[in-house]
Amino acid sequence: MSEQDRSSEGEPERQHVVRVSRRRAKLTAAPGTQPEPHIDEADPTPAVSSGGPNDERMRRDVPPHY
Repeated sequence: MSEQDRSSEGEPERQHVVRVSRRRAKLTAAPGTQPEPHIDEADPTPAVSSGGPNDERMRRDVPPHY
């Protein structure tokens, strides 16, 4: 059954795999979606936390295997 036969039967259109290189591939955008992510322009910077009581200690601590 070819791709055209499937679309005529009423099955939804599917994403396609596009080869980028020998070992890499990517999917095309799903039907009915935009390939670009939605970026909220209202708040471009993430909220900065005021910090907690252990923040300085956590930054100084080094795991024993270092």
